[in-house]
Amino acid sequence: MSEVSAKDYFLWEKKQLLKGGDKHSLSLLLELKGGISHDELNLKRLTLEGSLCLKESLDFIESIWENHLNDSVPIQYLCGFCFWRNLKLIVSEKVLIPRPETELIIEIVNKLFKEKSQKLLFAELGTGSGAISIAIALEHPLWEGIATDIDKNVLDVAELNFKNCSNQSNLKFFCGNWWNPLELFKGKLDLVISNPPYIPKNTYQNLPKEVKNYEPKIALLGGDDGLDHIREIIHLAPLYLKEKGWMIIENHFDHGEKVRQIYIDNGFKSVEVLNDFSGVGRFTIGRYK
Repeated sequence: MSEVSAKDYFLWEKKQLLKGGDKHSLSLLLELKGGISHDELNLKRLTLEGSLCLKESLDFIESIWENHLNDSVPIQYLCGFCFWRNLKLIVSEKVLIPRPETELIIEIVNKLFKEKSQKLLFAELGTGSGAISIAIALEHPLWEGIATDIDKNVLDVAELNFKNCSNQSNLKFFCGNWWNPLELFKGKLDLVISNPPYIPKNTYQNLPKEVKNYEPKIALLGGDDGLDHIREIIHLAPLYLKEKGWMIIENHFDHGEKVRQIYIDNGFKSVEVLNDFSGVGRFTIGRYK
């Protein structure tokens, strides 16, 4: 532990922000490495009294901050963790950093299935850190879940995250590309979720360097138009979903209507494009027959 007065801390904070970067990223670093929450910092900011007890020294935290500024490495990768919903998840450069807007998928699921005592089988295709599947499994302990990913190393991270977040056993992990690991579950799934790679090729070339240089390309690039993986997932979904089973897909901010049409072309009903925090059509949902 390292103790520093509130006044000294805020002088240090001002010095760091003058180097570049933004207050949100520095606050995240303080929470991940210093163990000081955003709310606690704001309380101290009001009075400038007392002291802060940090898990690491300011010198050590400053070295991470400078690495972030100099090389554009995301704070989450430098710390090895990220916060998502109420979860603290392990992340590495093999794993896409889960985005705040993706949290809305959990709210969509909860609205579609309001009966908590209902038992059902869900699958997530391309789980990455495991964030979505873990959150669903924790909120619905009677449900059984299957999380898949093409990369065994990524799947190991997701499985470790589940063990760290819970002592439940209602989520299993299978390695393989999209539907391939789910042959035994054809016609049995009540719900399928996927946040697949959906960035169009031209858009990918112009992504910020902290994304393009560090986050896994395989988890971002969706082909020339960004829809390669989405087409494949939706096309095969009828083989795996139960009748009246639901599917939720996160898509590029301007692809909602295109994805909606792909759903309809593959026999889905009740197809709807739902907005994210910014009011753009980020999620497309549909019910199979």
